[in-house]
Amino acid sequence: MLGTTRRPVILLAIGQTLAWASIYYTFPALLLRWEQDMGWSKPEVTMAITLGVLISALMAPLAGRIIDAGRGPHMMAGAAVLGGALMILLSRVETLWQFYLVWGGIGVAMSGALYEPCFALVTRAKGAGAKGSIVLITLVAGFASTISFPAVHAVAEAGGWRAAVLMAAGVVMFGSAPLHWIGGRALEAGRVEEPVAEATTPAPRRAFLRRPAFWYLAAGFSMVALVHGATLHHLLSYLDERGLSPETAVLAASFIGPMQVAGRLAMMMSEKYISHHGVALTAFGLIAASVALLWLGQGAPVTLSGFVMLFAGAYGTVSILRPLITRDILGGRDFGAKSGALALPYLIGSASAPWLGAVVWRAGGYGLMFAILIGLMALGCGFYLAAHLRADRDRRKAEA
Repeated sequence: MLGTTRRPVILLAIGQTLAWASIYYTFPALLLRWEQDMGWSKPEVTMAITLGVLISALMAPLAGRIIDAGRGPHMMAGAAVLGGALMILLSRVETLWQFYLVWGGIGVAMSGALYEPCFALVTRAKGAGAKGSIVLITLVAGFASTISFPAVHAVAEAGGWRAAVLMAAGVVMFGSAPLHWIGGRALEAGRVEEPVAEATTPAPRRAFLRRPAFWYLAAGFSMVALVHGATLHHLLSYLDERGLSPETAVLAASFIGPMQVAGRLAMMMSEKYISHHGVALTAFGLIAASVALLWLGQGAPVTLSGFVMLFAGAYGTVSILRPLITRDILGGRDFGAKSGALALPYLIGSASAPWLGAVVWRAGGYGLMFAILIGLMALGCGFYLAAHLRADRDRRKAEA
């Protein structure tokens, strides 16, 4: 029987799985159908998710403050209900401006219902002991794409994309929302105040924004978000361009979830031998290598399989690493505010990725897009290293 301390985390894990499958992954799963059925261009369609994630980014600092105030469970459940209601409206859109308006609203829902607020809530409740809970949530939620791509494809084939969107709306409203409410309240109720070193030297609440390490870390994470978002949202379009059947492309995309879980399990098994820093550097390298493999392999089955394994496995560890490295480098005090502030540039990177990818594709095709993405991963790794080195220097200075 599950212990009472683990049960809230499992409820949140299932809630996150349903939220990601229903809200986020619905977009890449239906992108081609919106192009074909509505007659909109790729840049026009991808601008919608760019708008939604950008609004999510702008709302992230507010979400962090709500969590610091102890209202995280209310926000997460309400955001899931809002997301479901907006998905119902999405199923009825007829024009591009309506499409943009609804996805802008869904961005508000994403800011309160996905990983960022969930991990901040868990870290607030468990402090230094949050890693195990975050790992568990990401292991379960890693299967969101595995659920979403095949389910959305099957329903859309049978009843059209509008039926698929309505299915997603029901799942997030009646599945994700109550799980977030019950799990979040139980976790908040069991919160134990954790003494942190920074409390002995009071500082302005936003002092961390003046630290170079914060901005280096923000830039490094943003590059990861941009590369991941562009690759994921354009994957089905790229494979369609290479002549793969929709069923084969969906099958490949559906394995992204299990490979994310595999990457997280590998991280857990190696944690005695490799630090968070070492895992982060490995992830940067593998994501860059996976994009190169997708590009050079031209959608061939062997290289496509290698891409999915490397890309998803490496990015799967990033979901765990971000809150952990944030705490390692910036400290645990006011973690919700720090997490929310870091989420802003990260989500801006994620928001701009689909649209920027479409713009680059129009200018020079997917070859140019992939070449740029590989360069951005190298740049992001450099920023991350600068954050790590600067944090070490700050710690030595404080100890002197």
